[in-house]
Amino acid sequence: MIPPKPPSRPDRVSLWRYMQLFRQDILSAQPARLYRAWMAEFRTPFFRSYLMNQPELVKTVLKDRPNDFPKSDRVSEGLRPLLGNSVFLTNGDTWKRQRRIIDPAFEGGRLRQTFPAMWQASEAAAQRLPMGVVEIEEQTSHAAADVIFRTLFSIPIEDALASAVFHEFRAYQRSQPILNIAAFVPLPRWMPRLFRKDTRASAARIRALISQLVDRRAEEIEQGTAPDDLATKIMTTPDPETGQTFSADEMVDQVAIFFLAGHETSASALAWALYLLALYPDWQDKVAVEAQALQSCDFAVMSKLPVTRDVFRETLRLYPPVPMMVREASCPEKFRDRDIKQGSQLVLSPWHLHRHERLWERPDEFDPGRWQTENGKSCGRDAYIPFSAGARVCTGAGFAMVEGPLLLARLLRDVTVSPIENRVPVPVAHLTVRAKDGIWLNLCKR
Repeated sequence: MIPPKPPSRPDRVSLWRYMQLFRQDILSAQPARLYRAWMAEFRTPFFRSYLMNQPELVKTVLKDRPNDFPKSDRVSEGLRPLLGNSVFLTNGDTWKRQRRIIDPAFEGGRLRQTFPAMWQASEAAAQRLPMGVVEIEEQTSHAAADVIFRTLFSIPIEDALASAVFHEFRAYQRSQPILNIAAFVPLPRWMPRLFRKDTRASAARIRALISQLVDRRAEEIEQGTAPDDLATKIMTTPDPETGQTFSADEMVDQVAIFFLAGHETSASALAWALYLLALYPDWQDKVAVEAQALQSCDFAVMSKLPVTRDVFRETLRLYPPVPMMVREASCPEKFRDRDIKQGSQLVLSPWHLHRHERLWERPDEFDPGRWQTENGKSCGRDAYIPFSAGARVCTGAGFAMVEGPLLLARLLRDVTVSPIENRVPVPVAHLTVRAKDGIWLNLCKR
């Protein structure tokens, strides 16, 4: 049984047709040859973009020379209404300053401190879970949002302000693709970028709600009553080079990306993990056996979930929440005997890299056991980038690899999931890789 993936378009279509397909769904707009190619060139009337799958090229761009390949401004054009000038979009000295302030909050020791909040969110999610036929993405979105609010602001999702942010974000996430069309089909910079009116309005409402959370926390910090959580840590950490902390507006930008990166991506991965385990009951049973260790809030329990961790890693391979990343060549380059002009867009695609036919054994199959094989270990080092890689690796990668397996194991400790006949989810890329019409599962008490 092969888990679902989007159909591929024919190798040759007109630019206009490609743009139409791209607006509908990034993934199905791409040709099947990208699962075999080391590098592919996309020609437009204006300039070129290049998708790069060869591990050596990915390493050059992300790890060896990240300063030469900054994030493309064309991507930020699509996300700036929500994310402002957040660490996800910035480059150069601004980005370095932001990381100097943010990174200490996510250091290894802090994971132990945030674990009780994750545990509480997982318990709440398990108790909320309904039985019968359930659209599971809605449940995982609720659970992941609860984790973010508890770890960031020490409030459960039932808090009125947290609930308002969550529901507004759900409306936003399906209205805006993760990549503006200008990223993969580069348009001239003079051409206006059009956003749906409801997308801009929803982004403004989300930012207004986040501002209330930030202002409330700033008052608590000033009064000495703020809890020792991620928001307090970030808001009180000075830049070691300048001594300055984030302003209120800067903090709103960062909270917006924390919510996007920590809620949207985790919700996507967890939903697909549950669907995959519904398809593969033998692996589901292995996770359920491990989950019996989840009896008390103890960070050490994570060492008792190796199979669950491999299941989650395999899910991130098959359904990477952020399917494509775009960098820009800051100077002329030569890759695989191709001359790359300055300003060209370089597309790095976890979606294609993780399923590449020349790298992975049985690339489209779900097999958590592959991570213990030589091929799996080799590809894990060279062809696996669900959190990006190098200097710009996701700050919350360690956080996600605790949260995901914990939630997955806790939900399956007491519940079995099975697929619904004739309701096969079709992956599409919105803010993250989601299912076109949701992921429907049948849930029963174990």
